[in-house]
Amino acid sequence: FLYILLRMHFASRTELLGGAGARAWDIHERAFKELAEGHDVVMLCIGDYDCPTPRPIVDAAIASLERGETHYESVCGLAEFRAAIAADHQERTGAVTAASNVCVAAGTQNGLYGVAQCILSPGDEAIVLEPMYVTYEATIGAAGAKIIPVSTPASNDYLPDIEAVEAAVTSKTKAIFYASPANPTGVLFPRTHLEGIADIARRHDLWVVADEVYRDLIFDGEMVSISSLPGMSGRTATVSSVSKSHAMTGWRAGWVIGPESLIGHMDKLSLAMHYGLQPFVQAGALAAITDYKSVSADFRALLRRRRDLMLSLLSGVPQLKPRKPQAGMVMLVDVSATGMTPYEFMTRLYEDTGVSSLDGAAFGPSSASFLRLSYSVAESAIEEGCKRIVEWVKKLPQ
Repeated sequence: FLYILLRMHFASRTELLGGAGARAWDIHERAFKELAEGHDVVMLCIGDYDCPTPRPIVDAAIASLERGETHYESVCGLAEFRAAIAADHQERTGAVTAASNVCVAAGTQNGLYGVAQCILSPGDEAIVLEPMYVTYEATIGAAGAKIIPVSTPASNDYLPDIEAVEAAVTSKTKAIFYASPANPTGVLFPRTHLEGIADIARRHDLWVVADEVYRDLIFDGEMVSISSLPGMSGRTATVSSVSKSHAMTGWRAGWVIGPESLIGHMDKLSLAMHYGLQPFVQAGALAAITDYKSVSADFRALLRRRRDLMLSLLSGVPQLKPRKPQAGMVMLVDVSATGMTPYEFMTRLYEDTGVSSLDGAAFGPSSASFLRLSYSVAESAIEEGCKRIVEWVKKLPQ
């Protein structure tokens, strides 16, 4: 037999899908594998709960399956689910919102990807407030656009510098992306800062893509949606899901809210990507946002308690400087006093103690001296993980 080896061709866009932050997940993937193999591992690296989705929501999905709702559905989502999302958004923001302003997505990430594909073209620029979630770089790059990071440094409490955002706008700028509450900082952008971003968007005719997946997990401060500000509903894509609010990360049920023109394009793109979300998944998510809103309050109280526990355990150690998040599931800890980069710290910590974490540098230069730790896990895991971290740090050379 004659075998001819061919070097298969891949599209150039595949080179844009990794991003500089991809290696941040190295320890997470290793820890996940070794935990499954029975190793002594404490997972503090990912924002997911230690408990299952509340039973009534699961029951709603099971009931949907038993009704035979296992066939194709509207690509943009069940009419009832879209209407419920719209009503919830209008109640929260005051912005008039109809089902026609909603497209269901397979989670927030899928929604972000879809929006980027619909509003960005090759050669465009998108301003992103940094630190940013690690997938943003690849999400925007896959559309052929260039990401323009604008720092929100720790010295400014991770709040956006509106003058810096303005200075980043060029003739190629098409959109501003941000998350509030933010990941990994846990910072909630005040109304005044969002008004500044809105002013820039209106004057330069830009889209704003607002990631609000942590909107129900706010401990301190007021949630303001930029779509509620004057002149913004027609130029804002609001992306969210039930993943964090109802312990439904594996369900992949999210949405995009925006003007009908954008939703029309999202409908066509969804047809090409996934041909619609499973109706039984939507039935569970519908129950979450209509009949079981109080669940998110329960999870918020749980996370507040766990945040405070982690903060108390890590405070008072000279080499560690934890920052108190206003919202979310994760905490940034400045480890620069150890003399190590966060990647070195993360790697050595896992090798020596079995505690997995995330390198804050993966989220951008503004968090380059920080480690990201999750407090969404059980209190016992937080206590054990923090105990190992503190004991390990105290043994480091001074």
